[in-house]
Amino acid sequence: MNFNDMSGMKQWGLVLAVAGLLSAALYFTYFKSQRDANESAQKSLDAKLQENRELEPYKTKLAEIDRQLASLEQQMEIEKRIVPEEKEVDAFMKMLDAEAAKAGIELRRYTAQPVASKEFYTEVPFEIELDGSYYSMMNFFDRVAKLERIVNVSNLLVANTKKGSEAKAKHAYQYAPNESVVATCMATTFFSHDQPAATPATAKGRI
Repeated sequence: MNFNDMSGMKQWGLVLAVAGLLSAALYFTYFKSQRDANESAQKSLDAKLQENRELEPYKTKLAEIDRQLASLEQQMEIEKRIVPEEKEVDAFMKMLDAEAAKAGIELRRYTAQPVASKEFYTEVPFEIELDGSYYSMMNFFDRVAKLERIVNVSNLLVANTKKGSEAKAKHAYQYAPNESVVATCMATTFFSHDQPAATPATAKGRI
């Protein structure tokens, strides 16, 4: 039957039926899939918001942990300067030479002694010989005691420049007019390590 031959009521009924079919088709194709996508996105958002709420109490703790880590790193850097990890013997000698120059004394000799490997550190001793005025000598040892790096001074022997052998001085030098004493002592520095060293390293220095 031709649409134009239908009565007005039938035409309107057919239009409404077609419109309903189109609406149903749109609902089950585009609108329903869009609604399902929106519901899935909403569930993901709700889950993420719930996760954020659960993690919120840890936010302040994380800041505190970061501060603690920064403090530990700073402490480790300080400890590395106090007890270095590597055997920087040359740096140790340069450090003592610099303090001797500041104190106004002559540091004549370094003689490496056998190293001693402990559980977490290694002792590296040197016998050193120095000369200068009495007060300059005291100034030098005071400076060494105040160094950031640990240096132990032991077996100190002091004699006047004319009797250097009494302090076990190896040689006599052309002393300056103000120099009055010579001294020998054991200066021991330390290096950290994770486990005992298998073979003690040969110390480099002036013999």
